[in-house]
Amino acid sequence: MKKKKQHSQPKMDDKPITLGDMLNQDLMKQLKGKKQELKEAEDRQKEEEERKKIEERRLREKNKSFEEMLGESNLNWKEFK
Repeated sequence: MKKKKQHSQPKMDDKPITLGDMLNQDLMKQLKGKKQELKEAEDRQKEEEERKKIEERRLREKNKSFEEMLGESNLNWKEFK
């Protein structure tokens, strides 16, 4: 019986080469740090917008006239006459 010749081919990992593999580690750390900073800035901006909406709603509620409050009431005022 003949022995089969095994060709020595370099083993390829199952994972494809990524951009992170090609860049040096310092640059990757900087990019990840910048990504985290941008995410935190976006979160702070969303929180600030939410606070602003709540404050505007509170001021609008505070400055309502009696007529507006009466119109929003779900009570049937005819029953109290």
